[in-house]
Amino acid sequence: MRPLTAEETKTFFEKLAKYISPENIKLLLDRPDASYCFRLHKDRVFYASEKIMLTANNFARKELVSFGTCFGKFTKTGKFRLYMTALDYLAPYAQFKVWVKPNGEQSFLYGNHVLKSHLGRITDSTSKYQGVIVMSMSDVPLGFGVSAKSTQECRRADPSSIVTFHQADVGEYLRTEETLL
Repeated sequence: MRPLTAEETKTFFEKLAKYISPENIKLLLDRPDASYCFRLHKDRVFYASEKIMLTANNFARKELVSFGTCFGKFTKTGKFRLYMTALDYLAPYAQFKVWVKPNGEQSFLYGNHVLKSHLGRITDSTSKYQGVIVMSMSDVPLGFGVSAKSTQECRRADPSSIVTFHQADVGEYLRTEETLL
């Protein structure tokens, strides 16, 4: 377990900035309850309080499997993949959100894109190809997406057009866990 290098931090924060603003990244680190940090362990970035991180330092690297919450991993090519476990931490700070009607939730969780007919609400001033958090109408975060149309284009779109491209969802995480069992 080690701190992220400058290049890793840049790549990681660029990915986070697609979904939350840089000011909100600071809020993730400087929380009122404790001080939190990001640490790299086996190509995975973990988000943990400094107290947990110091406790995890007592274990050898080979023995340590996990600590805190895994936000994602670095691929061999140096790209960063955001995991679904980060969704609960990113959703409150998201700049842009898309709310899906109940009839579209199941479709999104099965890996389909969000259609205009499934769109409940969208954050104003959402631009095209912007990272968004997909939420249910009861404000439960469902997954990550990329807006296919801006807010203005969504208003004029026909009901069968794609509004948000599917990136990842909670169901995907659960399906992966089932295969591991």
